[in-house]
Amino acid sequence: MTIASLGQGIGAIALYAVIGLVLMVAGFYVIDWTTPGKLNQLVRDGRPNAAVVTASGLVSIAFIVVVTIWFSPAKLSDGLITSLVFGLVGIIAQVAVMRIFEFVLRLDIGAMLAAEKFTPASLVVAAANVSLGLVVAVAIS
Repeated sequence: MTIASLGQGIGAIALYAVIGLVLMVAGFYVIDWTTPGKLNQLVRDGRPNAAVVTASGLVSIAFIVVVTIWFSPAKLSDGLITSLVFGLVGIIAQVAVMRIFEFVLRLDIGAMLAAEKFTPASLVVAAANVSLGLVVAVAIS
């Protein structure tokens, strides 16, 4: 390994980290936008169900981002572009599937997220979030 290749590797890590951060932030806002209530406010207010669902949503988005980067092409520019595009498509697919799943379960997500006490249904939503995130992530690969 040469100093030049080391520098290129460090640069690639930094660029992929930026792409990952952009995708995670975008994923959070898409989840927040498509979920009743303001998740960041509900979490700050100490609503346990909002924290569980938000955390599981972020983990599911992280699966998608990681797999997108892992399977990106070797050429850096192609890898960055495909990671960004497939990551965004994966996030949209994840959120759409979750909203459908919540509809099928007939859960009042808004009331559950706003509840001051823990609701076991939030664990079902969290498990679905993580499970569907894994499915979407593998679909990307």
